[in-house]
Amino acid sequence: MAPLGIIAGLGDLPVHVAAAATERGQGVFVIRMKGFEEPGLATYPGIVAGVAEIGKTMKALTQAGCQQVCFAGIVKRPDFQALKPDLKGISLLPKAISAAREGDDALLSFLIKTFENEGFDVIGADEAAGSLTGEAGALTGVQPTLEQLDDLKKAASVATEMGRLDIGQGAIVANGLVLCVEAQEGTDEMLRRCAELPSQIRGSEGARAGVLVKRPKPQQERRIDLPTIGMRTIDLAAEAGLAGIGFEADGALIINSAQVRDRAEALGLFLYGFPKDWP
Repeated sequence: MAPLGIIAGLGDLPVHVAAAATERGQGVFVIRMKGFEEPGLATYPGIVAGVAEIGKTMKALTQAGCQQVCFAGIVKRPDFQALKPDLKGISLLPKAISAAREGDDALLSFLIKTFENEGFDVIGADEAAGSLTGEAGALTGVQPTLEQLDDLKKAASVATEMGRLDIGQGAIVANGLVLCVEAQEGTDEMLRRCAELPSQIRGSEGARAGVLVKRPKPQQERRIDLPTIGMRTIDLAAEAGLAGIGFEADGALIINSAQVRDRAEALGLFLYGFPKDWP
């Protein structure tokens, strides 16, 4: 079985993907993005490559015998003026800049197409690591109330519109009031901002209120950058006084699902998967 090529940024997701591939005997070859090297991947075979070193990356993947490639982990949008591309990167840079002007989704789609044109099979993290996507319904014993379901629906609607504008994938609503929306800072920083709001509008540990919703953008290429929920998401949501987290069923990755559910249960938070066409 040919090794899985992982083009990896920071976070638990690429570590989870690498571990899953290794466990099934496939093995991995990791391209660690320069400046975003995840320490948890240090023991796996691979190289460090700059974001614009496309030729170096493709050559290394080919020499390693990789046929499938998975993009996983956090890599911030690059400063194109500061990039140091190799020859392949130079040839692709004008098209990459043009795609980036259209938004993150266009840039990621261009990136996938570039690798596909070189003969690689680009797969999503959910396929690479087995079933990571959360299913519909309540995943913990804590159930959302009718009022919290209303907040979930509003947050899901807001997240859809923010996604349609290619701004972000998440929103926080409490008692019908939109508290925060996710932009380039990401979910963790959005939750930290929420925690700084007055507790009477966001809830507290003793009187939880409000919900976080994460869902893909309507036009999103789902093989890359699906919303992710992990232990840190649960902890930060709890610190912000929220009552629970909603996600689009089969449209969000839950890393270490059993531990995440246990943690949410222990903190009194619900996890709720809603259908794609909801609300």
